[in-house]
Amino acid sequence: MEELLSNTQTSFDDISESYERICEDIKKAMAEAGRTDEVRLMAVTKTVSPERINHAVSLGVELLGENRVQEFLDKRDSYAPAEVHFIGGLQTNKVKYIIDKVTMIHSVDSIRLAQEISRRAGQHGLVMDILVEVNIGDEATKGGISVQSVRDFCSEVLALPNIRLRGLMTIPPPGCSEEIFAEMQKIFIDIRDNGAENINSTNFLFDTLSMGMSGDYTAAIRYGSTIIRVGSGLFGYRKYKNQES
Repeated sequence: MEELLSNTQTSFDDISESYERICEDIKKAMAEAGRTDEVRLMAVTKTVSPERINHAVSLGVELLGENRVQEFLDKRDSYAPAEVHFIGGLQTNKVKYIIDKVTMIHSVDSIRLAQEISRRAGQHGLVMDILVEVNIGDEATKGGISVQSVRDFCSEVLALPNIRLRGLMTIPPPGCSEEIFAEMQKIFIDIRDNGAENINSTNFLFDTLSMGMSGDYTAAIRYGSTIIRVGSGLFGYRKYKNQES
């Protein structure tokens, strides 16, 4: 299994400098796009120590993104207060461990997973905010709903109780052109403005487009992203080693 190498760094100046740069990048990209709404910076915490994460929170980061269930459970008690979203691939048998510990799940890519989230949320008396993951690059190695199936899938999700559909998430192909972000924005706006089959559902609040990571978040902002997911761009490239379990 992957284990984070011990971090002996005592100064977090690198995080402070990166955070300031990212905030300036966000402002510039929003100005270029003529946007006056909000773009949220998510700190992606995969393999990052709680001490470094807490420093980012102290700077003003209010949203954390978790990729792995067990790593999150191991670290969460050490976190400073912050909102947490789950952004990684999620197996149905792991939903029960996070359903009452995160405020949004970004990676819903099957009706079976949506049904399990609905069921577990109901057990806790919750309505879970979710994003439908779209495989915008039609990549065989990635999860996500195909572009052609997104609208129908959203309609299926809206028929489930205890789920609120907040929008879409995507991970574009590396090095893609900005046209892929434009296509994703078009899909998002179309569903938001024209609805899906169950548009009158009280569980439809289509206000979130989660796209853009460390290498492409400025382009994503120019095409309507409301959440950018930044890991290495904020914390630096993390080193880890493999160990036999």
